[in-house]
Amino acid sequence: MFSGQVEERDGSYVIEVPAHELQLGDVNENSVYRVAMLSRSTNPKEETDQELEREHSSLEPPVGEGETRTVDIESIGEQGDGISRVERGYIVIVPDTEKGERVRIEINQVQENVAFADVVERLDYYE
Repeated sequence: MFSGQVEERDGSYVIEVPAHELQLGDVNENSVYRVAMLSRSTNPKEETDQELEREHSSLEPPVGEGETRTVDIESIGEQGDGISRVERGYIVIVPDTEKGERVRIEINQVQENVAFADVVERLDYYE
């Protein structure tokens, strides 16, 4: 999920999706996708572009260095590393894992859009 502006262009409505919001290969040309749009404004005054930008830039990553979590590996990236998503779709890269694995990880590096972690323990899916 991400916040964006709806623009009218040549008789159509357009929402630009930043590349970092999609995992490579998630979108195929000439395919049909469903998109849900939710109004964020809770008061009659509409939010300005500047207010939206300020809110988005103030969001901190939902993980911190040294934190441990239990995650499911959802896919494998181009480099062969496992990819998991946590709150707000934030991506955590976990080397030496396979798609479908459930692992306990320790976050060792946090960046604005992605974090990197090491496996602490491999878990049974039902744990």
